[in-house]
Amino acid sequence: VQLQASGGGVVQPGGSLRLSCAASGNIVSINDMGWYRQAPGKEREMVAVITSGGSTNYADSVKGRFTISRDNAKDTVYLQMASLKPEDTAVYYCNAWISVPLVGPPVNRWGRGTLVTVSS
Repeated sequence: VQLQASGGGVVQPGGSLRLSCAASGNIVSINDMGWYRQAPGKEREMVAVITSGGSTNYADSVKGRFTISRDNAKDTVYLQMASLKPEDTAVYYCNAWISVPLVGPPVNRWGRGTLVTVSS
């Protein structure tokens, strides 16, 4: 089971960007999916999480600017980012708890990071 993230890039302050992360492999179901980020010299932090039922949780620093969503039919999670600030610059990682055949509890998977740079 793998997660493949895409959509990073360079954007000016105030701009928008959309990240996508698709899960692939032998998947029974996907529970929580989320986005985390790690800025240079800092620890990885939660950005937003969405449950299989659509409930969401956001870091205070992104509330009102970022929106997480998912398409369960496509096993994909999205992060729509707006009003971007230089302090949003980081490597963004997707994460998911995935149920796979013949394994009891869901397994946790991380995607490779995608770099978001907010700079003028």
